[in-house]
Amino acid sequence: MQGCIKELEACYADFDEIWLFSALSHWVNMTLKEPQQLYDRMTKVGAEIEKKLAFFDLEVGRLVYSKPEIIDELPLKEYKHVLEKLRREVPHQLSEAEEQIIIEKDQFGIDAWQRLQRKWLNTRMFKVVVEGKRKSLSYSEANGLLTHPDRDTRESASKSIYSLLDKDGEIFSAALRNICNDWVNVCNRRKYSSPMHASLIYNDIDPKPIESLLEAVEKHVDLYQRYLRLKARIMDLPKLGCHDIAAPLPDAPKTRYDYDRAKTLVIEAFNNFDAEYSHAVRDMFARRHIDATPRFGKRNGAGCADWYTGKSAFVLCNFNQRLDDVYALAHELGHATHSYYSERNQTILNTQPSLLIAETASKFGELLLTDLLISKAESAIEKKTILCRGLDAAGITIFQVTARAWFEQNLYQAIEKGEYLDYETICRYWEAARSKIYGETVDWFREMKAEWTMKPHYYRPNFRFYNYPYVYAQLFVFALYQEHLNRGREFMPKFKRALSSGSAISPVEIGKMVDQQVTSPDFWKQGLNQYEHFIEELEKVS
Repeated sequence: MQGCIKELEACYADFDEIWLFSALSHWVNMTLKEPQQLYDRMTKVGAEIEKKLAFFDLEVGRLVYSKPEIIDELPLKEYKHVLEKLRREVPHQLSEAEEQIIIEKDQFGIDAWQRLQRKWLNTRMFKVVVEGKRKSLSYSEANGLLTHPDRDTRESASKSIYSLLDKDGEIFSAALRNICNDWVNVCNRRKYSSPMHASLIYNDIDPKPIESLLEAVEKHVDLYQRYLRLKARIMDLPKLGCHDIAAPLPDAPKTRYDYDRAKTLVIEAFNNFDAEYSHAVRDMFARRHIDATPRFGKRNGAGCADWYTGKSAFVLCNFNQRLDDVYALAHELGHATHSYYSERNQTILNTQPSLLIAETASKFGELLLTDLLISKAESAIEKKTILCRGLDAAGITIFQVTARAWFEQNLYQAIEKGEYLDYETICRYWEAARSKIYGETVDWFREMKAEWTMKPHYYRPNFRFYNYPYVYAQLFVFALYQEHLNRGREFMPKFKRALSSGSAISPVEIGKMVDQQVTSPDFWKQGLNQYEHFIEELEKVS
């Protein structure tokens, strides 16, 4: 079996090379015909390969399911966790022919909804009044203005984006309705206990820690609301508007970060933690593996694509010279650092960590940048600016993303009750989940009911509940941050070993590696305590 697995890995590595080239070529300019055709072709080839290899997971899964003792045999030791995951999936597998049919029907069926949403965002122009001047902007450019220092500009950008999304709301509701209903059918056929069950298997976690996680956040929404009221007071507002939640402070220094300065800051932040740890970041810049220029047609947002054969990665982001963009760069280069360690210590099947762990190095990179910027702050307002930025980002990740998980849960409960998910119905569920987090602390534009339409995670077919891993990751990293502060250099080797583990061990085992007991119901409070600590630091300088 070991030889078979090695051959499979070689196949994946070869395909990954070609697919990565096609994907990057398409994402840098989604309006060009040739890269789009190449990407489409490679998507089809990938589906064909997946179809032809469907037998492998089925046969190996059933073998280890019937004879679990072979997992512990020495030749298979490095693949132990891969085989254990296959074993858990066996009760939900179909026949080889059925698996192939699903791949075929998804390729030109449910997958198209994801492509439609992505295409819509990257082929629309938005009319935005930027500091009094009317401009026509791409989605990436308009979205970059949602945290603009000028409040009127933020309002214009927000209303421009979401009014256009709202106008086409029935298109997005058709996409989400079909994806969710398709997934209900898949869950019934595969005998999953709930729509979330498959993601729990994929993420190597039992339901209880995730239930405890969501319950802990719900019990502490007052913590986030405390910060939002404090931010409103700092901004001299009676209440925050929705366009103020992630906005910079009005009297914040008007600092523009050119790309070279951002590069210097991120390298220094990682180097301050550990000189060797910063090598991956310096290597990414040296290889010019970062595309940071915003432009029409380029894929929106930011992302990091692993390159296993090259033992490196590629980062796409849209750098608009704001503080948020510096953080985005640190975040994505954290992902590249994670890849740097896992690719050098694991085979390709063991390099993709659970989503619960995949955000560890990226969010840790953000905290390292925060440490550096606070140390360089020369005034109270500079410190307030940095603390607010960190509290904004972590607050959205912990609390708003939890609302997104509730929203998705509610959609499936609605389907179970036979409710038809038209646009207005989906918007009501979105607003209800949002209200559980924000209460009366924020005033919302009418257009913001369409906010769910631009979240790409909801359009991923055959993979639901992409959201809670981000909440897990943020609180997990806050706990690691406390370990780093308390133990200093003693913590670094453990952290590097955790990143080097890739997906060779479970998130629970990785937690133990860095002295964290993630199965404890009280664990999540540690991360929330760190969030409260940042609030207290902000209160001291306010």
